[in-house]
Amino acid sequence: MRYLILAGWLLTFFLKTAAQDAAPYKHPPKILEDLLLAPPTPTVSFDEKAKFMLVMERSQYPDVEELAQPELRIAGLRINPRNFGPSRANFITNFKIKDIVTGNEIQVSGLPANLKAGTPVWSPSQKKIAFSNTLSDRIDLYEIDVITNIAKKVNKKPLNLVLGSYRYYDDATLMYETTISASNAAPKAPLAPTGPVIQENLGKAAPSRTYQDMIKNPHDEALFAFYATSQPVMNKAGIETNFSQPGIYLSLTASPDKKYFMVRQVQKPFSYIVPVNGFPQVVLITDAAGREVKKLASLPSSETAPSGFDNIQNVPRGFGWRADKPATSVWAMPLDSGIFSNKVEFHDEVLTLDAPFTGQPQSLVKTTQRYRNITWGNDNLALLAEGISRQQKVRWHTLNPATGATQLLLDRSTNDQYNNPGNPVLSRNNFNRMVLKTVNNGTALLMEGEGSSPKGDLPFLSVFDLNTKQSQVIWRCEEPYYETVAEVIDADKRIVITRRESQTEVPNYFLRDLSSGRNVALTSFKDPQPVLRNLKKEKITYKRADGIDLTATVYLPDGFKPGTDKPLPILIWAYPREFKSAADAAQVRGSQYRFSGVGWGSAVFYATVGYCVMDATEFPIVGEGESQPNDTFIEQLRLNAQAALNKIHELGYGDTSRAAVGGHSYGAFMTANLLAHTRLFKAGLARSGAYNRTLTPFGFQAEERTFWQAPDVYMKMSPFAYADKIKDALLLIHGDADNNPGTFPINSERLFAAVKGHGGTVRFVSLPYESHGYAGRQNVLHMLYEQYAWLEKYVKGAKK
Repeated sequence: MRYLILAGWLLTFFLKTAAQDAAPYKHPPKILEDLLLAPPTPTVSFDEKAKFMLVMERSQYPDVEELAQPELRIAGLRINPRNFGPSRANFITNFKIKDIVTGNEIQVSGLPANLKAGTPVWSPSQKKIAFSNTLSDRIDLYEIDVITNIAKKVNKKPLNLVLGSYRYYDDATLMYETTISASNAAPKAPLAPTGPVIQENLGKAAPSRTYQDMIKNPHDEALFAFYATSQPVMNKAGIETNFSQPGIYLSLTASPDKKYFMVRQVQKPFSYIVPVNGFPQVVLITDAAGREVKKLASLPSSETAPSGFDNIQNVPRGFGWRADKPATSVWAMPLDSGIFSNKVEFHDEVLTLDAPFTGQPQSLVKTTQRYRNITWGNDNLALLAEGISRQQKVRWHTLNPATGATQLLLDRSTNDQYNNPGNPVLSRNNFNRMVLKTVNNGTALLMEGEGSSPKGDLPFLSVFDLNTKQSQVIWRCEEPYYETVAEVIDADKRIVITRRESQTEVPNYFLRDLSSGRNVALTSFKDPQPVLRNLKKEKITYKRADGIDLTATVYLPDGFKPGTDKPLPILIWAYPREFKSAADAAQVRGSQYRFSGVGWGSAVFYATVGYCVMDATEFPIVGEGESQPNDTFIEQLRLNAQAALNKIHELGYGDTSRAAVGGHSYGAFMTANLLAHTRLFKAGLARSGAYNRTLTPFGFQAEERTFWQAPDVYMKMSPFAYADKIKDALLLIHGDADNNPGTFPINSERLFAAVKGHGGTVRFVSLPYESHGYAGRQNVLHMLYEQYAWLEKYVKGAKK
């Protein structure tokens, strides 16, 4: 525990002596910049009958100046204080509508200038599409008429999207939340505090994982209440009618028959420890006018939730409506006091309460594992899911809602993708709700899945017989393509829309008649990054020393000839994953037939400038039986890395004396650990990682034990504790506004200081205004420059 004792004064000293290098933004080589800034391929959305296709053009990387606009970081939210919306979002910049029958594609007219549209929502009849438009000082709501291709603004009051949303109540009515005050009425910060901020706990265990952007003082509380409070409204034919009273609404959902609403509202006191979803809440049922009919629950702050993945608060959860009934509320209640290790016959009970909600809740079903969810079908069929997270197990049962009778359909590991039957296809019922789609006279479900196999992913559509529990594949993607079912248009006639791609063909959409084999192209998008087609792409398989099968996708530069040309410098990019089964860990994931494209976070960039890139390199961490994966985390990292290097050397592709390793988030954590515990790599690229696990003492990633339960594991897994052992070149990059739980920017600041203090080779780049994922154009280009320069100096230019 010497590191904990020394940490305080050592880190203070290191931080005071840390060098600063305030440099202007720099650009990577032109080939990398052109790849990054290539116009993105449009995205599409279809109506349910495949008559129309909405084509959406998307925004590029915003200027850093846009990220630098005012932002509030409170209650786990990031709020634009000028317009009552999220401060960071990816916007749609244009809409077109294509008539699938005629093939005509028409520009939507009436769109606002400099469109910054939010997610589009189709009306129940599929004749209209609603979307938000974000301005500097307000957010408006527009509606597109699909027949006329005209958009028009429909709201009068500005929308409040801090917690709110927009949706169709019925075909003629939109429902959304509006602001109740102008932004200039926000509470002003006091010149001086009225007193200290005090938190206390009176003897009750209240473990909590680490979160960013929490409320810190009374002024933050006032700001949160001001910006999160909204007025729900109904908009019919442009006339806005208030629904209920202003409040802090987490959700407001109509019953299938539209006669009631289920409402979740935030209550005081606001928490300084957990984000808004964990604040005290009340769950109500109201009538169609917003008047309270029934209080279902008053929920305490989640600060009191016990640690451990299968442990929960001893309160109701999972509130919702039965999708196949007019107005039946559903929720679950733990029968083990929320502690899964308690020995009980059943761990959860699912309860229902029918309108008019004056009777007593009725027991629907009890589960022997932790209840997950129910997918509704009809009076006699639903799909019940339960599981055990710590064992990575899931069970599916058929459920007869009329009798409560269940039948086990499958019991599998959540990481066993080879035996994953896929997910059931849903269709709309007479309440306009999505329910199970049955075929073969109600005896089978239509399923779609990824189709993982030793050949890689080959997506499929199948019929799952509920009696025999067997699947019959009715369509499967054919090699050398990767093709998925995007929409099931007519399950009975086997008409679907698929998205198809290959190594050389850009993803495009097709209307398929699976019965006749008819196939009609719906889009003809062009390759936005054609230079990537010159790379050689290959899915390789190999074993690590303990026999576990591993895979990686290798990218080689244009013209490289193994066996003739000298082996290339190597970049391995990975992200560790935990498994409870070696067999699951060994399964092949992904497809070699995917069309390669690069975004800001990709490592494939560097194959275009002379590197052998091992992307999506499998780094499984396995702990079978009673052992936990992290008990041997470091040892298994070494096994994974050594196996990858051995294979790339055997193929003649890479020079293992000039190798780098890199990753983002948990991949950055992996990178720092490999440099701390091995000398396999000349350099590491670590972006936005966590390097001191004592800063996440109540669990992290798939580790549910606390620091006090497994102190040796936490310390051994902390590369900060071994900073004196990091002798190879480490590049640390971090967004200075990281919003991800656990990856506080101080992780990179202090690891840099610790490595520097011990004379290591290290560079720390702090990207202004960036969160866990990077967005600003100048920042991302500079990141590519830093990574490229680091690889060129310490890997490609390294001496053997």
